[in-house]
This record gives sequence, structure tokens and C-alpha cells, in this order.
Amino acid sequence: MSAETVFTNARIVLEDAIIEGTLVIRDGRIAEISEGNAGTGEDFGGDLLIPGLVELHTDHLEGHYAPRPGVRWNKTAAIQAHDAQVAASGITTVFDCLRMGADDTDGFEAGEMRAMADAIINAEKEERLRAQHFLHLRCEVSAANVMDHFAAFEDDPHVRLASLMDHAPGQRQFADLQQYRRYYKPKHALDDDAFERFIARRQAASATYAEKHRQMISDHCAARGIAVASHDDAVLAHVEEALGHGVRIAEFPTSFEAAKASHAAGLSVLMGAPNVVRGKSHSGNIAARDLAAAGVLDVLSSDYVPFSLLHAPFILADDETIGISLPQALSMVTATPARAAGLDDRGRIAPGLRADLVRVRRTDDVPVVGAVFRAGKRVA
Repeated sequence: MSAETVFTNARIVLEDAIIEGTLVIRDGRIAEISEGNAGTGEDFGGDLLIPGLVELHTDHLEGHYAPRPGVRWNKTAAIQAHDAQVAASGITTVFDCLRMGADDTDGFEAGEMRAMADAIINAEKEERLRAQHFLHLRCEVSAANVMDHFAAFEDDPHVRLASLMDHAPGQRQFADLQQYRRYYKPKHALDDDAFERFIARRQAASATYAEKHRQMISDHCAARGIAVASHDDAVLAHVEEALGHGVRIAEFPTSFEAAKASHAAGLSVLMGAPNVVRGKSHSGNIAARDLAAAGVLDVLSSDYVPFSLLHAPFILADDETIGISLPQALSMVTATPARAAGLDDRGRIAPGLRADLVRVRRTDDVPVVGAVFRAGKRVA
């Protein structure tokens, strides 16, 4: 006999509309959607029922694993803490970012990211996790050792996304060298001469390795069906380069010009949900709200604050100057990221899809998560 769950008297958020009605779950999938109150089942009292959120880019796990300089937490405990906060924020699918490529200033030793990935996979096997976790490899293409780190993941089916990053000073996110100095000089506690040598070393590494590594990683991902993202595109040449590497997602473009060109070329433009909540970028780049108003924002990522992924779409929908509906705003954290990552079984409320669902109540400007369901099972 099939297991069945019924939610009724809910405001169900579809991809293009909100209906007041009833939803039936059977065996972990959405079986029926109908308008009106069924009279039986769990009464949502008019609360919203939305798809489970899909998070493509979060560094949040690092904060649990390395909560202080020089401190390393138990990996499984860190993963469970991260997972609990993610799920309680309405995120049912999360791509955990792992760093590929580093130098001696980055703080993580060789093998730590592979060990963390193994801990995530083991936690999943032991049914410790509420959300479903995939791996996102953040590949610092200007690092000499990025391919050594990447090699440890070449045959891992949990890898579903790789981003091509180059944080060398003088371009992309840090085109302004003064801004780069303000950010990194105190972080590394270097005097003026040592920091200038640090800049020169990073720039030389980018010139030597970046293009070669971009091509190697994108070729491997194309062969394996792994989605590829560009990162911090600033000028049209960066967008053209991304298209040449088969990129699907443009993460955090730093200029309106790059965002507009990426969107026009069919890439999913991804920006930070904290940028929306704060109304500006933490690093002084373009505001995500401006991109939304221009119609060139496709995906939001919680980046470093998990709950921002739920909060931001409501802010966008509530702002009449932006001109997008709540279903459109929520698609930025559900349907569109799912499609961009090749996950066709989730991200929407439709018959046959996974019953990854979130009950949301609104009483003021900050939404409240009432319950979270993954494949029909309540997880938060």
C-alpha cells in the first residue's frame, strides 16, 4: 500500500502562479495538486507551500569546520551543524563548496577537502543528514596545484558543479588593487614590501596557469556531464571566455555589462542572497536588486548566510520598483538553480516530482519556516 500524505488549505506556489488548494504526496513524490480545501489532511491554515530550496554555492560548511584560525572541528559534527542550519532555512538540496587549489596562505592542508567530501558522503550513508548534499568544486585556476587537488575528485559522482575562479589581484573581483590591499593585507598580516611581493606572486601565477587549468577542468566536466560556472566575470571578454568553456552559470558577475551579456547568452546569472538582503555587495560590486529590476538575475545563492536564501525572494517580490512576482522570485532559489545543475526531478511543485517542500508563514518582512519535507519525509 502506498504511503500518502495530504496538505490542504495551503497557498501553493507554482512556477507561474499561487493557488489555494490541496497537495497529495505518495511514496516521496507529488501525486496530485488541486484547488480548494479537501477537508482532510494537514490543514496549513493558509500558509504558503513552496518547493524546497536549491543552494548551488555555499561556503557555510567551512565556518563550522574551521570556526577560528588554526582550529579544526570534528568533520562529521561540523557537517551535521551545517546541515541542520541549511535544512531549517528551507534548503533541501545543497551544493557544498570545497576549495581546489591553494598556496601556503590559504590555511587548508593538502587532502583536507577530500577528507571533508568523504565525511559528507559517509554522513549521507549513515542517514545523518536532512538535506541532500552534492559537491561543488571551487577551482582556483591560477593555483599551481589545482589539478592535483582536482584529481582526487575526478571519478566522484557526488561532484555536480565546478566553478572556474581566479582571485589574482588586478582583475575580476579585485580589479581595484587598493580594495585588494584593504582586504588581504590585514588578513595575512604582511608589511608593505612583503605584500607587494605577495601581489606579484599571485599575478604571475595567474598568467602562468589560469588559462591552461580552465581548459583542463572544463574539458573534464564536459566529458562527465558536470555543470560549470564562471566566477566574478567583469568584462565582455570574460563572458566570451566562459561561453568557450561551456559554462552554464555565471556566478557573481561584478559589472552590469557582464551580467547582461551572460543572461543574453543563456547563462544563469547567480548573485548572493545576502547582497539582496543587505541591499548591496559586501565587496563593493553591483547590487543584486539592480540586476533583478533589469531582468538579468536568474539564481540566488545563500553564499555565507543560509537563511538569506529564503529571505531574499520575499524582499524582491515585496519591492514594487523591481516588478517581479513571488513565484518568479522563488524560482531563483528553486526551479532555475535545479535546471542549471541538471536536476530535473525537483525545484517545482508539479505531479511526479520529488516532494521537497517547505511550509512558510509570513507575519512581517521576515518569513518563518514552519516545516521542511525532503522526498515527503519531514526533516525540519
